[in-house]
Amino acid sequence: MRLRSLLFVPGDRPERFDKAAASGADALILDLEDSVSAANKHVARAAVAARLAARSGIATFVRVNPLDTDLLADDVAALHGLSPDAIVMPKAEGADSVRLLARRLAAAGIDAPILPIATETPVAIFQLGSYADAGVPLAGLTWGAEDLPAAIGAATSREVDGRYTAPYDMVRSLALFGAHAAGVPAIETVYPAFRDLDGLDAYARRAARDGFTGMMAIHPTQIATINAAFSPDERQVAAARAIIAAFAAAPDAGALQVDGRMVDAPHLKQAQRLLDRVDGTP
Repeated sequence: MRLRSLLFVPGDRPERFDKAAASGADALILDLEDSVSAANKHVARAAVAARLAARSGIATFVRVNPLDTDLLADDVAALHGLSPDAIVMPKAEGADSVRLLARRLAAAGIDAPILPIATETPVAIFQLGSYADAGVPLAGLTWGAEDLPAAIGAATSREVDGRYTAPYDMVRSLALFGAHAAGVPAIETVYPAFRDLDGLDAYARRAARDGFTGMMAIHPTQIATINAAFSPDERQVAAARAIIAAFAAAPDAGALQVDGRMVDAPHLKQAQRLLDRVDGTP
């Protein structure tokens, strides 16, 4: 499953589902958590269940409510026997929490991998290396920059110019490495200023440069920009193919010269990963 762009849609707004599906996003995240008020949770559950029962085409994820709330039981009951392409887990706190959710899903006949949002509590930060040993299918690993500052009483996670402050830049890096340590897609968090497409482009391209393989979105207008940022261009693909071809022609070489620069095993690995992304592999 290729996951360049994952678009959040409030679960209680079913009139938006088709528009979201037509946005070009690689996956929808139908939300039962933060974007849905307590009074509308039952409406959202019914709408999401109906969508899952009738869906086709685009990958459809569901973000449920946190593990430590009574709301999760109602979410799981509403999804009984309806397996989305993934369950997005808010407030995840490492491998133990993922395993617990997986057991609750299995008991309800829900066969879906889990996508943890892995940085929303202070405890979670110290568990980012544990997902490699979770022992349950993961659809990826992502992070968030909104709940954590609220949890510790910080004024914000961002500087005036939009850059993350030092603590949250560290959290982003740990989430990135935690995903790669677990061998799953590293998904960048949302860019809240959805009308600022230039800022989004710079943000998404930085994420792709740093090793994230996709990004979450909050508005359909963000999808084309995100998809472009996480899709290698023709020049990058040609360079990767040249490196792979050079090593195929000289399999015993430790280092080679390709297009005027020296390349070795790490460059070959990067080239192979880039072409995997082109072929639809995260």
